[in-house]
Amino acid sequence: MAGTKEQHPKPAEQDFHDPYGHGHSVAAWVAVVIVLVGALLASIAVGIGFTDYLWLFITGMVIACVVGPAAGKVLGAMGFGAQRH
Repeated sequence: MAGTKEQHPKPAEQDFHDPYGHGHSVAAWVAVVIVLVGALLASIAVGIGFTDYLWLFITGMVIACVVGPAAGKVLGAMGFGAQRH
């Protein structure tokens, strides 16, 4: 009809549906922050002398590859993960 405007909802009013909950949980954020700290430690070790600070590199890699994902899984099992509907 002439002279009428269709009302579309604003983007903020639209329902956002993410069935997998990618990154929208405390568990995901904690896991990512821990992995980033581990990667930072490993990067610092490489930057200041890999052979002298091999222990720091190994510690960073263990934190990034083991501790971070494990913390995310544990927090997810405790109920802090994404809620599936």
